Amino acid sequence: MIKRPVIIDTDPGIDDALAIAIALFSEELDVKLITTVAGNVSLAHVTDNMLKLLQFWGKDIPVAAGAAKPLIEPLVDASNVHGVTGMEGYEFPEPKRELLVKEHAVNAMYRVIMESEEPITLVPIAPLTNIALLFSMYPEVKGKIKEVVLMGGSASRGNKGVMSEFNVATDPEAAKIVFDSGVPMVMAGLDVGWKALVYPEDSEKMLGMGKTGEMAYCLFKKYRGGSFSTGLKMYDSCAIAYLLCPELFTVEDTYVAIELAGSMTRGCTLVDLKHYLKQDANVKVCLDIDGEKFRKWFLEAVSRCI
Repeated sequence: MIKRPVIIDTDPGIDDALAIAIALFSEELDVKLITTVAGNVSLAHVTDNMLKLLQFWGKDIPVAAGAAKPLIEPLVDASNVHGVTGMEGYEFPEPKRELLVKEHAVNAMYRVIMESEEPITLVPIAPLTNIALLFSMYPEVKGKIKEVVLMGGSASRGNKGVMSEFNVATDPEAAKIVFDSGVPMVMAGLDVGWKALVYPEDSEKMLGMGKTGEMAYCLFKKYRGGSFSTGLKMYDSCAIAYLLCPELFTVEDTYVAIELAGSMTRGCTLVDLKHYLKQDANVKVCLDIDGEKFRKWFLEAVSRCI
């Protein structure tokens, strides 16, 4: 089997950690590079978290740190959801820093993409600052990208604003650059993540799935993305699920615009399902997910993360 080469852009983050685990242990994906960006918590914390996770799993994947703030506005993080460090609840050893490359994430992505014989899939599960900088500084990479499969946006309501999802709303200008880039794109949004639930009995099962399951159980006890007792939302794992099991999703090609000027809707992903804007489709939008099949897929995937 020829593995699909991917670059993961992330801000771990508790749900990021499980999505990354599934990608790293997948027999179908070849993670060439992991880049970090400020989002859930600061760039320093998310980069440390990524290095801790790789050491925990014994994986030698290069890591490159990227943007420490959105393109224009100050960072407003999600430490209220993920804890001050982003991954509170489990005691990781201090990470070795040999995997942290000296290049900025944007330059590292450019190098990996241009050196790859196969088109690269970008998997941003964080604010899109790094990806926007990549497309702006090095537009020639677009022809060597298979697609962007992102967790972000929403076809309905929001979680940072009334209509805006956290990853997009944290850096709306970056999101606009990426969505308008012309690169093939898949959006696994907030409203799909609401149905991608891990229930208490699932968390209990994971406790017996080796060290990754135990780590997940401990992190989930601190996670505020839903409720440990009624179901936790695995937003970022939806992007990985689309790569590995796209039949879980109901998808529609449509035009998506990023609202920048609205006084109450800044950061909204305007998903034009009725073609009001008379624009050509630029995104495959995941509109629904089979929640029960996702649960089974997720647990089976975590069980392989040993």
